[in-house]
Amino acid sequence: MKHISVLVPYGDPQIVSIVGAYKAFGRANKYFIDAGRNPLFTVQLVGNAREHKVDKGIFSIHPHVLFTEVIRTDLVIIPAINWDFPEVLEANKEMMAWVTGQYKNGAEVASMCTGAFLLADTGLLKGRSCSTHWLAAHIFRRMFPDVNLMVEKLITDEYGIYTNGGAFSFLHLLLYLIEKYYGRETAIYCAKFLEVDIDRSSQSAFMMFMGMKDHQDEEIKKAQSFIETNVDKKISIEELADSLAIGRRNFDRRFIKATSTTPVEYLQRVKMEFAKKSLESSRKTVSEVMYDVGYSDQKAFREVFKRITGLSPLEYRNKYNKEALVM
Repeated sequence: MKHISVLVPYGDPQIVSIVGAYKAFGRANKYFIDAGRNPLFTVQLVGNAREHKVDKGIFSIHPHVLFTEVIRTDLVIIPAINWDFPEVLEANKEMMAWVTGQYKNGAEVASMCTGAFLLADTGLLKGRSCSTHWLAAHIFRRMFPDVNLMVEKLITDEYGIYTNGGAFSFLHLLLYLIEKYYGRETAIYCAKFLEVDIDRSSQSAFMMFMGMKDHQDEEIKKAQSFIETNVDKKISIEELADSLAIGRRNFDRRFIKATSTTPVEYLQRVKMEFAKKSLESSRKTVSEVMYDVGYSDQKAFREVFKRITGLSPLEYRNKYNKEALVM
């Protein structure tokens, strides 16, 4: 029988992702047992200590074993962690060295949500793709510039390393892994038992764009402010750079350094965020919303909106605005 290590790291890990992983694989095993088959995995909580206090001491977790007691495992699952990233990474150096060793010995590794920060700190993601919670994307990119962050992806899968997006999307990663190890039939059963839609592939529809302003480039902050307060206008990036007395090439370079996105992408995301909120809360038609964010070409508006959200404007409105009239 193979072995799964669900980690319980230092740093107030998210108990829901730990329990979720433990219960989901337990349910998959039970499905096999009920069908007269042998369970595939022994699932253990593997910690740094015999007891972990979480959520300010409201709950405590008692791992089955310490990571130093696990000689070999087949799958390591890293849960979501709190957002004191430098502190949490430092506290778990030894555990992550163990994870690296297990991977080199043939184990696969999966991280949930912000657990990607711990995984990236091992160096195993260097030059590879991963996802994490969309709200932590700008921090991740700054801390790990050598990792290809694909925050729109719900799940990434490369070389036996798996990651997923934010919050409760870890359930989709668990279903993905269950399908890989146990097969489609078991994954469908677990999806029905957990009441989770299977085969979701994107978290784009859930992402809210929040322009990064925790930088020191005052001219770029002015550019950001101009874009955000003139969402209804057609804005020329060339003219915006000229108004700040910055050459276009230098403006692009500084903008990317400060915000981790290009000026054009920033402009599009600001406009689409405004459009999303309007589609969620008003009875305006898609065309009216399009004009409100400075677009006159319906095809261009739809293409940008779908690229950013994964849904067409009409699909988005019908999904999030029950009171809107169906066009």
